[in-house]
Amino acid sequence: MNQQLKVLTTAKERRQPLGFSLGTYLRSMDWILAGATLALVAYGLLMLYSATHADTNISTPFYYVRQQAVGLVIGIVVAVVLSVANYRWLARRQVYIYAVTLLLLLLTLVIGHGSETVGANRWIQLPYFRLQTSELAKLLLIVSLGAVLAEGVELRHRFRFVILCVLYLLIPSALVFLQPDLGTMLVFFAILVVMLVVWGIRMTHLGILAGAAALVSVVVLRLVPAVFGVHLLKEYQLQRLTLFLNPEKDPTRWGYQLSQSKIAIGSGMFTGKGYLNGTQTQLNFLPAHHTDFIFAVIGEELGFMGAVLLLGLFAVIIWRAFRIVRMSDDMYGSLIAAGIAGVLVFQVFVNVGMTIGIMPVTGIPLPFVSFGSSSLVVFLMAIGLLESVHVHSVAGRPKGP
Repeated sequence: MNQQLKVLTTAKERRQPLGFSLGTYLRSMDWILAGATLALVAYGLLMLYSATHADTNISTPFYYVRQQAVGLVIGIVVAVVLSVANYRWLARRQVYIYAVTLLLLLLTLVIGHGSETVGANRWIQLPYFRLQTSELAKLLLIVSLGAVLAEGVELRHRFRFVILCVLYLLIPSALVFLQPDLGTMLVFFAILVVMLVVWGIRMTHLGILAGAAALVSVVVLRLVPAVFGVHLLKEYQLQRLTLFLNPEKDPTRWGYQLSQSKIAIGSGMFTGKGYLNGTQTQLNFLPAHHTDFIFAVIGEELGFMGAVLLLGLFAVIIWRAFRIVRMSDDMYGSLIAAGIAGVLVFQVFVNVGMTIGIMPVTGIPLPFVSFGSSSLVVFLMAIGLLESVHVHSVAGRPKGP
C-alpha cells in the first residue's frame, strides 16, 4: 500500500522525461481517450459554425471557427508534449506552479480586460491571443494541489492539514471571485472536493467542510447584506443564482436567456430541426449561443439524439479519466486524473443543467465545445496530462511471462 502512495520515482527516473521508445509510447497511449476527445472537438467546431455563420458582425462565416482552430492547434501541440513528458516532474515544482497561478490571477485584476456589461476583468491580451487566466488556473491548481496532497498522504487523519489545503485553494479562489467570476470559483471547490475524496479524507472531516461551506453561503447571501448593507455578489450574480427557479418572473431581462434556451431545446424534440435550421439560434433570439448556451443550439438543431451523442462522448472521456485514476502507479498521478475528471463532470453537469433550467446560470462553458481558445487549450492540456499518467503507468510496468 505504501508503494502505491509514492509520489515520485527514483532520481534517475525523474531526470528522464521519456524513458522508453517511441513504439512503447504509442502502444501505451489511451487511444480511446484521444479518439473521443478529437471527436468531441470536431463536434464542437461543427456546432460553432452553425451558431455563428449567420452573424452579421463578422467578416467571414468561418471567423469563430478559425479562432477556435488556432486554439485547437496550440492545444494539440502542448497536449502531445505533456503526454510525452513525465508528469512526476511537475510535483517537485509545485511551489513555482502555484506562484505562477497567483501571479496570473493578480495580473488579470490589474491589467485584464473583459465584459463591460458585467464589469468583469477576465482576460490578458497577448500577441495574437487572449488568455483567460482563470481557465489556465484550473489545471495549474490541479497539478500543484495534487503534489501537496500526495506529499501529505500520511497526514490524512489530521484535520489541521485538511484546513491548510483548503486555505491553499482559498487564495486563488478569492482572486477569481474579485474578477468577478463566480462560476470558476465553484469549479475550484469542485476540484478540491474530488481530489480530497480520492486522497482519502475522513468523511467526518468532509462533512465539517460541507457544513462550513453552507454556513459561509448563508452569511454571504443573507446576513452580510441584511446587517451591514454590503452585497458581496453583484446583482446579475444574485439574479442568476435564483432566477433559474422561476425565469418567467423576469422574462424580458434576467430570465430571458434561460427562457429562450428552454424554448430552443424543447422545440428540437427527438431529431431536431436540422443542422443550420434552428430558428432561435439563426434568428438570434438565443443570447450567448456560441459560448455558454451552445448546448441549446445542439438541442434545437440535432434534438435529443444530438444531445445523447454529445453526452456519450463526454461519458467516454470521463470514464477513461477515472480509469486512469485507478491504474496510476502513484498517488500523484491518481490525484491529477481525479482533478481533471472532477472538472469535466462538474462543468458538463452545470452547463447542461443551466441550459435546461435545473441549475443556476453561472457562465461555466461546455468543455471542448463552447467558443473560447483558452478553455479549449487548457482542456486539451488536461487530456495530455491524462495521457502522460496513462503512458508512464503502463510503460513502466514489467511485462508478464
